[in-house]
Amino acid sequence: MRLDPLGGSYLVKGSESLLTTAATAGVEVCFANPGTTEIDLVEAFDEVEAPRSVLALSEGVVTGAADGYGRMSDSPAMTLMHLGPGLANGIANLHNARRARTPIVNVVGEHASWHQPADAPLGSDIESLAWPVSGQVSRTTSAEAASAEFAAAYAAALERRMPSTLIAAADHMWNQGGMPAPAPAIAARQAVDDQRIADVAKVVSAGRRPAFLLGGHALEAEGVRTAARIAANAGGELLCERGFARLERGPDIPPIRSLPYFPEDVFALLEDFSDLVLIGAGKPVAFFGYKGMPSHPLPEVLRVHPLADPDQDALGALRALATATDSAAVEPLWTPRPEIGDPSGKLDAAAVAAAIVRTQPENSIVVNEGVSSSAAYPEIAAAAPAHTELSQTGGAIGMGMPVATGAAIACPRRPVINLQADGSAAYTVQALWTQAREGLDVTTVICSNSRYRILEAELQRSGVDAPGAAAAGMTDLGDPAVDWQAVARGFGVPALRATTAEELVDALRRAHSEPGPTLVEAVL
Repeated sequence: MRLDPLGGSYLVKGSESLLTTAATAGVEVCFANPGTTEIDLVEAFDEVEAPRSVLALSEGVVTGAADGYGRMSDSPAMTLMHLGPGLANGIANLHNARRARTPIVNVVGEHASWHQPADAPLGSDIESLAWPVSGQVSRTTSAEAASAEFAAAYAAALERRMPSTLIAAADHMWNQGGMPAPAPAIAARQAVDDQRIADVAKVVSAGRRPAFLLGGHALEAEGVRTAARIAANAGGELLCERGFARLERGPDIPPIRSLPYFPEDVFALLEDFSDLVLIGAGKPVAFFGYKGMPSHPLPEVLRVHPLADPDQDALGALRALATATDSAAVEPLWTPRPEIGDPSGKLDAAAVAAAIVRTQPENSIVVNEGVSSSAAYPEIAAAAPAHTELSQTGGAIGMGMPVATGAAIACPRRPVINLQADGSAAYTVQALWTQAREGLDVTTVICSNSRYRILEAELQRSGVDAPGAAAAGMTDLGDPAVDWQAVARGFGVPALRATTAEELVDALRRAHSEPGPTLVEAVL
């Protein structure tokens, strides 16, 4: 540090001014996997009281944990990654975070500005990697400007509701001259136009049968309750995106049905309605293009009416629509909650879901990356105690374990349950190490069927009932089978194994009774 002779303020290295600005803005956690170009930032964590640093063994865990943290805290975590290859390792879960509209501030180290033209082995086009998963990409220009440039990236992440990326040159971090920047002013979500609310109110009050498709922050408890009142008054029904970022459930929150996975099922569901009102959600789109099916599986007679775009104030729009339709005091319609008993016998997706519902603690966070088993839990989740579910938003598998890690750090007093397919678990299993290191209350339930079951289903849908050896080999994970108990223990996490529903219920109760992380392998 040195004293500025003009202003009397302390000037520091660019790295310290950047981290101080992050702390001032409210960043509490930095998920990191740094390298040589980030050494001055690593050192700065000892000089600045916040943010807290959380180490991960791979960048896929870094970015997925930042996604889980942002979904639960509604504020950006910071990530720290090593040059273009490090960012590339984390892109899949940044893709999911962008689809979840999660605010994240990525700080990606870069070679010193004078070294960049030398084309060193780790040199790459970082901007080209970052733009597809970022709402804003920028570079530091000097040690003096780095703090303000971080503040701008932070503001962009919150205002655009997606990751932003700041590429930080090493010399801009080690040079003196930095001054912490003030916390940026954050613009509120854009309000929905009064005319749009009036137009949708006419549709809702027309005596037809509308469906209301909710996404984004419309799936908060208040949003679901308000939408349920409007739907009850209009004789309609609530639906939610299949790949929702966050959904609240509880005895005082009306149940909501999610869209099916396959497009023909979406089409069949929507045939029952006259109108589709979009509230924080986009128009339904098929996960893939299938022969003979349109990209948007919507019946021709269905009228689509956007109320609030995903980046707009959906809650405010729902309140205004409730007033415009005289629905504010209407009693929501409640579908009967399922009666779920303890499962017994052979383990399958339904038994795993029932075991989780029967044993999950009050106020849990459930991270669902069950893939082929994922739909079984939401079908009966209304029977569970109050909880929050985080789902797979972007289709890039390997989000479950990291998102559960970030959610546990954001909400340390809430138990986290990760419903996890075995194939996708192998992508980012290093998250277990961070869970053990941080002592996180995460119970990971591995649906262990030793196969890519979703690919088997897709083969059958394409007419291949008896795949040959090569095709079958690309869906089989059983040769050799992953020893999940050994993997978990190798990363410092206790492990249990269940081959029947009764064993799974017992294992889950044991896991929830112990502090820290546990992995439970459910052999399907």
